[in-house]
Amino acid sequence: MDYEVIIGLEVHAELLTDSKIFCCCTTEFGGAPNTHCCPVCLGLPGVLPVTNEKVIELGVKAALALNCEISPYSKFDRKNYFYPDLPKAYQISQYDLPLARNGYLEIEVDGKTKKIGITRVHLEEDAGKLVHSETGSYSLVDYNRTGVPLIEIVTEPDLRSPAEAKIFLEKLKSILQYAEVSDCKMQEGSLRCDANVSIRPMGSKEFGTKTELKNMNSFKAVQKGLEYEVKRQKKLLERGKKIIQETRRWDENSNKTYTMRSKEEAHDYRYFPEPDLPPIVLEKGYIEEIRKTLPEMPYDRKKRYIEEYGLPEYDAGVITSSKALADFFEECVKEYVDAKTVSNWVMGELLGTLNAMDKEIDEIPLTPKHLADMLKLMDKGTISGKIAKKVFKEMMETGRTPDEIVEEKGLKQIADEGELSKIVDKVIADNPKSVEDYRAGKKKAIGYLVGQVMKETRGKANPQLVNKLLREKLES
Repeated sequence: MDYEVIIGLEVHAELLTDSKIFCCCTTEFGGAPNTHCCPVCLGLPGVLPVTNEKVIELGVKAALALNCEISPYSKFDRKNYFYPDLPKAYQISQYDLPLARNGYLEIEVDGKTKKIGITRVHLEEDAGKLVHSETGSYSLVDYNRTGVPLIEIVTEPDLRSPAEAKIFLEKLKSILQYAEVSDCKMQEGSLRCDANVSIRPMGSKEFGTKTELKNMNSFKAVQKGLEYEVKRQKKLLERGKKIIQETRRWDENSNKTYTMRSKEEAHDYRYFPEPDLPPIVLEKGYIEEIRKTLPEMPYDRKKRYIEEYGLPEYDAGVITSSKALADFFEECVKEYVDAKTVSNWVMGELLGTLNAMDKEIDEIPLTPKHLADMLKLMDKGTISGKIAKKVFKEMMETGRTPDEIVEEKGLKQIADEGELSKIVDKVIADNPKSVEDYRAGKKKAIGYLVGQVMKETRGKANPQLVNKLLREKLES
C-alpha cells in the first residue's frame, strides 16, 4: 500500500536580546555553570517577573517576517510541568492567546512554490540544562539558560516528506537571521526543532496516529530522524500492528528512534493565566513601526543581485540563502567589482571548505577583503589560479592576508619570458614523443607539455605565457 507522509514542526528560536525574558541576567552563551542567574530566574520565593520589552519587539518582528497576524491582545500562562531544570516547577509560556497566528512560509520543492502554514508564534522562557554523570548515578543542573527568551513557531501539518521538512527549516533559519531576531546557532541551542509525523493510506482524509521526535540538533538529523520514523511506521502497519502515539528521541549514533514516553504518560499541563504578568496589548501603530524596521529579506535580495550584479538566478539563490554569506559577498564586491568571479569563489571554494570544516562563515578568520585582494593578485598575474587555491586555503585556516602568504611561501607567479623559455626548452627536449604527437596533428599533446612545465615550476609558471612559448617553439 502507498502511504502519504504528514509532518508538522514545532521550532524554538532563541531571541537576540542581551538580557533574559523576565529578569536582567545575561543571555550570553556559555559561562561557568550557574553564574548567569538571579533570584527571579531561579524562582525564589517573593520575586516577581517583569517582561523584557525587547522580547515583545523581536517576537512581533519574527511573526511579521513569517506573514502572521499579530494579536492585539495576548497573555502569558503558567504551564505546570515539572522540569528538573526549571526551579519554579512551571514554565511561563503562552497558551490560548498567543502573540501571533495564521502565518505562512513559501518553500521551493521540485521547482514549484509550496505554501506551508504557520499555526502560531508564541513567546516563552527556556529551561536550564542537565549534565548527566558518566556513571548515570547523578545529574548536575546548570540554570544559566533558564529564562532565556524563546519564540515557538508551530506549523500546520502541511509538509509531505522529510526532505520538505529540511527545506522548510533551512528557509525558516534564513528568514529569522535576515529579520535579525535570532542567530539560529543550532550548536548552541539557539534553534531547536521537534517534529510530529504520521502516515495514512494514499487518498485517505483522516490523519494517522502521530509520533513526536525530539533531540534533533541539525537539519540533517531532522531529515534522517523523520526518514527512519516513516519507515518504522510503515513496517508496523504492514505487519498489522498499531502505531502508538508517543514521544521518541533520535539517537545520532545508532541512527534510530527510541521511546521516551507514551501517550499514557503524557502530562496535563493545567495552563492558567500567569497572575504576576500583565497581558500584552499592542496598538496598530506599534506593530506598523516594527514592520518598517524589517530589513531586506532573501527574496528581495536575490532579485536585486540578479538586477544589480547580473548574477544568474542560481548564483543569486545560493548566495542569498544565508544572510552571513550574502553580507560576505556584498562586502567583497565593494572591493572587487567582478561580481560573477566573486560568486564563483564564494559558491565553490568558500562553501566547499566551510562544509568540509563543518563551520559557519562567522567562525572562520577569512574576511571579504582577503578574498578581494587575492582576486586582484590573480588579475595582476602575481599568482595563478592553481596557486590562488593554495592561498585561499591558507587564508581560511589562518586569517593571514594573501600578500603575506604569497611573499612568505614564495608563491609569486613566474612571468619572466626569458626564465620560462629555458624551462620550456628543457621540457621539449625531455619529451620527444609528445612533441612528435603535437607536430603530427595531435594538438591535445600540448596539454601534457604544459603540465610538465607547471611541474618544473611547482605550479608557479604563468599558464598563458607557457602556452604561448610552447606553441611558438613547437611550430617554428
